[in-house]
Amino acid sequence: MTVIIAGKAYVVDRDRYLEAHHDLIARCRAAPGCLDVAISADPLEPDRVNVFEHWESATALEAWRAVAHAPDLGDQLRDVSVAKHEVAHSGPPFD
Repeated sequence: MTVIIAGKAYVVDRDRYLEAHHDLIARCRAAPGCLDVAISADPLEPDRVNVFEHWESATALEAWRAVAHAPDLGDQLRDVSVAKHEVAHSGPPFD
């Protein structure tokens, strides 16, 4: 079962927040079981970042979390709405 982490966060300084995550994103994309990851600037809201992670399994995600060492930018976060989704089935988006 694949796992998707997706949502949004509002931050004080978006450019600083995104720059601080460059290394984390590069390492995450190279991690076993990572299918994709992005932390990106929202095109409409200047203080919002969008979060997306796609993992082969919960086991792969847990292994990554054990070694991720995310930057400590808690003072940057104002509001976070991110959820974990366990996906039982996937297919083409447009049938």
